[in-house]
Amino acid sequence: MDADGGARSARRRNRLLLAGLLAVVGLILLLLGLTVATGTVAGVEVVLALLLLIASYAIQRVARREVVYRDEERR
Repeated sequence: MDADGGARSARRRNRLLLAGLLAVVGLILLLLGLTVATGTVAGVEVVLALLLLIASYAIQRVARREVVYRDEERR
């Protein structure tokens, strides 16, 4: 693996780690918003949780797409 491949791999791992952390935080906020919180706070927590989960999905998709297109560049 060359230096560029190592950097890509590290960048992909970091993106997937960030996506995982965002997903966990989003799920915790969603759980709290739906069970414990009341009123406006619950609504804000649920909206924030959904935004975090969508951001997590988008980051994962970018990381996976980078791997798919990297294979096409080798050909």
